[in-house]
Amino acid sequence: MKRKGFFAALLSITALPFLVFPSNERTIQRKAKGFKISAGEGRFHGHIKLKGVNSNILDVKISGKDTQGDLAIFEQTSLSPGRGTPLHVHHSQDEIFYVIEGAYFFKVGEEKFHLVAGDSIFLPRKVPHAWTQESVVSRMTVTLQPAGKLEDFFITMAGMDHEPTSKEIEQIFADNGMKVVGPPLKLE
Repeated sequence: MKRKGFFAALLSITALPFLVFPSNERTIQRKAKGFKISAGEGRFHGHIKLKGVNSNILDVKISGKDTQGDLAIFEQTSLSPGRGTPLHVHHSQDEIFYVIEGAYFFKVGEEKFHLVAGDSIFLPRKVPHAWTQESVVSRMTVTLQPAGKLEDFFITMAGMDHEPTSKEIEQIFADNGMKVVGPPLKLE
C-alpha cells in the first residue's frame, strides 16, 4: 500500500511542471517559420473597413492566430478627423500605439497626451483610455499583449450592414473583452 502511495506522489510531482507552466506547451507547439506582410496588406482579412466608432481601415499585421494569442499587431489608417474611440477598458490586454503619420489625442486614466509621427504611448490594461484623430489622415500601429479579441472586434465592426447605435457598440465591446466607460474623447 505504501508503495502505491509513493508512486502516486512521484507521478504527481513529475506532472507538476506541466500543470504549473502550461505556456511551455504553447511555446513548443509554435511554428518556427517566419512570414512577411507587405506594406499596404493585411495578414488574413485584407483591409478591414470599420463602421461605427470611426471609418478607419485596419490591416492585421500579426494575428493572435500567429502567436497562439500572445500578441497582435495592427496598422490603422485613420480617415475620421475629430473622431475616435469611446472611453473604454481592456480587461486583459496592454496596448502600445506608435504614430507613423499625422497626429492623435489620447486620454489614459486622467492624463492627456498629443502624439505626432514617431511618438509612442503605452496603455496598461484595466486603465480607461480613448483616442481621437487630430489630423486629416493619420496612421499608427497598435500592439496588443496578449492578443485578446480585438481582431474579432474589428471584423464584427466591419461586417455590420448599418451604422451601429451606441448600445450596439457597447455590446460589441463587451463581447470582445472590453467595456465602454465613457463618451468619445473631444479634441482640446
